[in-house]
Amino acid sequence: MRIAASFLLLILLTLGSANAQLTQSSDVLKLGEDMPEFTILSLEGKELSSEELYGKVVLINFFATWCPPCKRELPELEKEVWTKYKDREDFVLMIISREEVSGKVLEFVKENKYAMPFYLDPKREVYNLFATNNIPRNYLFDKQGRLMLHSMGFKQSEFDTMVSEIEELLK
Repeated sequence: MRIAASFLLLILLTLGSANAQLTQSSDVLKLGEDMPEFTILSLEGKELSSEELYGKVVLINFFATWCPPCKRELPELEKEVWTKYKDREDFVLMIISREEVSGKVLEFVKENKYAMPFYLDPKREVYNLFATNNIPRNYLFDKQGRLMLHSMGFKQSEFDTMVSEIEELLK
C-alpha cells in the first residue's frame, strides 16, 4: 500500500512539474518586459497600435468563442473590470479573439451582450508576440508599457489578484 501511494505521489509531482514547464515554455513575453509593437483591428474595423497605449494601464485578454474557460472568464471581465474602469482615460481593455473571423466573434458578442472592446487576430500574429499556445491569457501592463502580471487559464483567485493589481496601477 505504501509503495502504491508513493508511486501515485511521484506521478502527481511529475505531472505538476510538467504542467509548470509547459506553461513557462509557452510564454514568449516575460514579466518586466515591454509590450511588443503591434497593430490590430477592432471588431468595428478601427485600427489600434500598441504605440497608442503608452501612458495607460492596459489589460490584454486573448480568448476564443469555443473555449470553455474563456466563456467563464469573459463575464467576470465585463463585470469586475470593464464596468469599473471603462470611463478612465488611463485604462484600456482589449479582448482579442484568436484565430476567428469577425462574423463569428460579432455573433458571440451580441449573443452574450458584451459591451467590452473586442479585437480580431485571425492569423495569431499578435498572439504569437505574447505566447505560443493556451487560452485564455491575460497580460497586464503598467503605464510605462511593462508587463506586470500575466495569467493563463481561468482561476478565480488569479483573476481577483489581477483586479487588485489593476486597482494598484491606477492609483
